[in-house]
Amino acid sequence: MTGFWGVTRAIVGREFLRFVHQRERFFAALVRPLVWLLIFAAGFRAALGLSIIAPYQTYITYETYIVPGLCAMVLLFNGMQSSLSLVYDREMGSMRLLLTSPFPRWWLLFCRLFGATTISVLQVYAFLAIAALFGITMPPLGYVAVLPGLILGGLMLGTLGLVLSSFISQLENFAGVMNFVIFPMFFLSTALYPLWKMAESSPLLRDICALNPFTHVVELIRFSLYLQFNLSALAWVLASTLVLGLIAAWGYDPSRGMMKRKG
Repeated sequence: MTGFWGVTRAIVGREFLRFVHQRERFFAALVRPLVWLLIFAAGFRAALGLSIIAPYQTYITYETYIVPGLCAMVLLFNGMQSSLSLVYDREMGSMRLLLTSPFPRWWLLFCRLFGATTISVLQVYAFLAIAALFGITMPPLGYVAVLPGLILGGLMLGTLGLVLSSFISQLENFAGVMNFVIFPMFFLSTALYPLWKMAESSPLLRDICALNPFTHVVELIRFSLYLQFNLSALAWVLASTLVLGLIAAWGYDPSRGMMKRKG
């Protein structure tokens, strides 16, 4: 156990050091959701108006509605950014050196994923603090209750990034693929509009949104912020994390996955 704790501390500590030395990542992670919250929401407010849907008990402003989706956006972009650094480490050779250590590969990947998720959660709380300064607040206990949802959502989205990084060999290719993953996942979800609003325009798109794992991350965060439990969203997030984790472990196995072909 001492060895496992030591490798965990080393990998997570390395992630924090990298984050400290790349302060622009912190500000970039906040600029994107703040642009949506303070600029785009002002224009969409007139088109979408107000909503009364679970978990809300009364009418809410559009800005309030999109906050959980923007929290998930921070997790999504940071999960992809962390996986981008994995591709870089693999090109430099440090990732292969890490995977040849005597510790289980799944544990090494989990440590890397946990470090990136912890940083993402801190950035989400920074975003929520800034949103509160503009008068967009949640129930006080919701800021505590949402923590498990943020961690689970961050792990799922980070695991998705691990899968992508395990099957993409070059840094330039990964940066391009990110756009084909991030934007469809974000826009085809409940981050910006509820499912009933999507169903009004296209039942097919509504079904796609309902099957999108990112939708369930958003809803898990949304319900947690309002001290409610969403079993369906939790089950989707846990199942997606498990499936993606197994694929990532296979992809990073030098004896079977894509890592072998890249060697």
